[in-house]
Amino acid sequence: MGGRTKRALLAIASVVLPAVAAGAATFYWQPLWVNDEIIRYHLWRADVESRYLEANGYQIHYFEAKPPERFFKPNTTEEEGKPLVLIHGLGSRGEDWSGMIPGLAAAGFHVYVPDLLGYGRSPKPNVDYSVSLQEKTVMDFMDALGLEDSDVGGWSMGGWVALKLTIDHPEMVDRVVVFDSAGIYFPARFEASLFVPTDSEGLARLSAMLTPKPKPLPAFVARAAVSRLQQNGWVIERSVASMEAGKDMLDFRLPEIHKPALIVWGGSDYLIPPAVGEQMHRLIAGSSLLVISGCGHLAPGECARPVLQGTIDFLKAVPAIKGGEATVDGNVR
Repeated sequence: MGGRTKRALLAIASVVLPAVAAGAATFYWQPLWVNDEIIRYHLWRADVESRYLEANGYQIHYFEAKPPERFFKPNTTEEEGKPLVLIHGLGSRGEDWSGMIPGLAAAGFHVYVPDLLGYGRSPKPNVDYSVSLQEKTVMDFMDALGLEDSDVGGWSMGGWVALKLTIDHPEMVDRVVVFDSAGIYFPARFEASLFVPTDSEGLARLSAMLTPKPKPLPAFVARAAVSRLQQNGWVIERSVASMEAGKDMLDFRLPEIHKPALIVWGGSDYLIPPAVGEQMHRLIAGSSLLVISGCGHLAPGECARPVLQGTIDFLKAVPAIKGGEATVDGNVR
């Protein structure tokens, strides 16, 4: 190897090795930030935009994904695609829909994914964080965008918000889809403290309730996850306290829903068991039930492909699907 080649390799190494070391250090000290940036990069590559708008005095962060041009009316910039609003759950944020946003947009939907008040990059005011408040947040968000007669989807607590919105303001909702939704009474097998773990053991218990196949996390990742949950813990605790108070429960109101409704559930959901989805299915006349076998409470993330396909099939069906039950394999990749 010649002297010039050696010097060139040494010069390259003097740049690359420190960069690798810096990257490794950043990942060690801020693993969740790195993971967030990777998710946001993939969303950006899929033409999903990160935006803010003012709704009822708050700067709400949201993701927006427009349908491809083939879904525009001929020789116009007017979309044929329906608006679709996705509402995340407790302790979550818009990024957790990342496995479904690009696919829904590609199927022709104009997708809007807000961070609820207190979550993600939206403000965290000193309020009660009730389901009613989050319903109003979504209403104000949709009003600010001029959305009406939209399809609405909600995951877990977000499903509760979506169902309540459909009941209280049916003019705003065309079809509704809920994923492992809260909203009716069931005997919980956990304490409220589950959602704000204080150590890695508590985080492991939370993971075991969310997924049937929890993966052990490196100690530094577990520490970062506990720290993040603790930072936003007061919002989560207020949300849970409001839900436990029961004033927004929908047990006796679900029969008021007369919109096409799809209830999607992980067949191995330990947090909110499938029996809850079955009860919702019975209470909402004409609703459809889709069970994703082998998946838990995180089905839209862990089993995104079958959940996405089932959601698209329901939302695009003409005429709207009424009734029916189906089970699909959640291990499809």
